[in-house]
Amino acid sequence: MTDTPPDFLFYGSPVSPFARKAMATAIEKGADFDVEQVNIMKMPDWFLEISPMRRIPVLRDRSIAAEGPGGTIADSSAICAYIERKHPEPAIYPADDFAYGRALAIEEYADTVLAPAGGLGIFRPIFFSLLGGNEPDMETARASWAEKLPPILDYLSAELGDNEFMAGGAFSIADIAVTCTFMQISLVAQTPLDNWPNLEAYFERLASRPSIAGPFAKADGFIRKALPERVNLT
Repeated sequence: MTDTPPDFLFYGSPVSPFARKAMATAIEKGADFDVEQVNIMKMPDWFLEISPMRRIPVLRDRSIAAEGPGGTIADSSAICAYIERKHPEPAIYPADDFAYGRALAIEEYADTVLAPAGGLGIFRPIFFSLLGGNEPDMETARASWAEKLPPILDYLSAELGDNEFMAGGAFSIADIAVTCTFMQISLVAQTPLDNWPNLEAYFERLASRPSIAGPFAKADGFIRKALPERVNLT
């Protein structure tokens, strides 16, 4: 008797906030998955065939195809939507039409505004510099934290308000996207949110949710090998 592998296989790494977003969605659904690490710095030809945008994660549904381009979906938002369709309960997209649209809009904001500011502006200048054998680029990271993040945090704080979740009064893809993306900064730096107490409490709550905490812990273990202590951006 042999064990049957789960349908889902993620190509990528928990170090990616987009991979963690997809993994969190699968965990919320109780959908088992495997992870295959991919070197994003020198992507193999076989991976480029299934990732036309040269990004991680890519999802393979082995129930459709076990190899080749078949059965694969690139882009974390498309992956999460697919997982929702295949495993509809518990829902992570609001049932209300307007709340559904707002959740998608906030997810997109996290992916296209928060992610570059935190990832390209803080995570990469610190961690990628270390990987290259150099000192962290603290000038770039501190400038990003001081100049790029405040208006983004202002917007997210206003969207959250006094609510527990970002859209529709319940945990959704918006919360997964925002939290996984913001916590990319937390992998390398201290993130005091004194000016945004509602966001501070929000991130503390969601960071302990198993679907968020599990993949993050794996990423954190990897980062701590190169960067034992989180840097101070202030």
